[in-house]
Amino acid sequence: MKIQRLVFWPLSLKLREPYTISYETIDTAPQVFLQIHTDTGLVGWGACNPDLQVTGETQETVLTSLRDLVEPALIGEDPLRISWVLNKIRPLMNEQPSAKALVDMALYDLLGKRAGLPIYRLLGGYRTSISTSITIGIMPIVEAVEHAVRFTQQGFHCIKVKGGSHLDEDIERVRKIREAIGKGVALRFDANQGYTVEESVRFVHETLDVGIELLEQPTPREKREWLGQVSQRTTIPIMADESLVSLRDAFRLAQEELTDMVNIKLMKVGGLERASQVNAVAYAAGLEAMVGCMDETALGIAAGLHFALARPNVHYADLDGHFDLLDDPSSGTVILRDGVLFPREEAGLGLCWSE
Repeated sequence: MKIQRLVFWPLSLKLREPYTISYETIDTAPQVFLQIHTDTGLVGWGACNPDLQVTGETQETVLTSLRDLVEPALIGEDPLRISWVLNKIRPLMNEQPSAKALVDMALYDLLGKRAGLPIYRLLGGYRTSISTSITIGIMPIVEAVEHAVRFTQQGFHCIKVKGGSHLDEDIERVRKIREAIGKGVALRFDANQGYTVEESVRFVHETLDVGIELLEQPTPREKREWLGQVSQRTTIPIMADESLVSLRDAFRLAQEELTDMVNIKLMKVGGLERASQVNAVAYAAGLEAMVGCMDETALGIAAGLHFALARPNVHYADLDGHFDLLDDPSSGTVILRDGVLFPREEAGLGLCWSE
């Protein structure tokens, strides 16, 4: 099997409901789709969500890289030699993690189609479904409570609350949400780098009776030691998110014992192959893992889901990035039932595409 050509195009999708995190408000999600065509007729699909704040990329930089660097390097290569192909193009795509993830995803989709198996089974097949959290952005407390109640009525078992801008409001917000939804639903909190060490510690101490399951990235990424200080001074699990972008980041976080958990996002680390390596470091260090996402299409979410299903130390999933995307042409690629995500059992990533 040989790669004959690449087809790629941008698509910007509006969000049904814009949301706010500690450093920006988001109402549109830029995407890039990729097809890798082969001489056998098989086509591998990928999708990425370049984000200037998180990955340092835009649609334009991804498209330029695909056109000028990746396509010339891939023509004629065997797509089933995934490690060879990815190592060939990585030096050409320095500091472009979502673009790498895009190509990686399409290669694995081809592998699954060639093998006649869904990707999660090829990667290990540890489980067949996983619960996902659903996210509430920064908003007035009354609205946040209304969202939380609606989500629990829809069957979700876990809610992630965003904060990091106003500590006192954050504490009151999670208290009011807990009062409204009761004790049967898990609550997670993501400060998106918005707190100092002291603010993080205060948040944990003043919400102990709320039962926060984990605190995600409370401190700025560039203050790596702060994350470790929060972890040492609190009693709930602290999760690294923005602090984990590369394999080296994973090694440092584990070696220096700076965190209790890691959030692995394919768009940040560069795809399924690199996610496997990051997860191996976490596994060796005894760190639990969550597979997270950005504002990705269902095709992108599917790749994260297949990875989460394959690994025994991935205990959590935050794969809700596609829920509010309008006109997602891949919307049926993952299946949601009562807050639980299931893959399609077709070969590869199980793409369900609507023109």
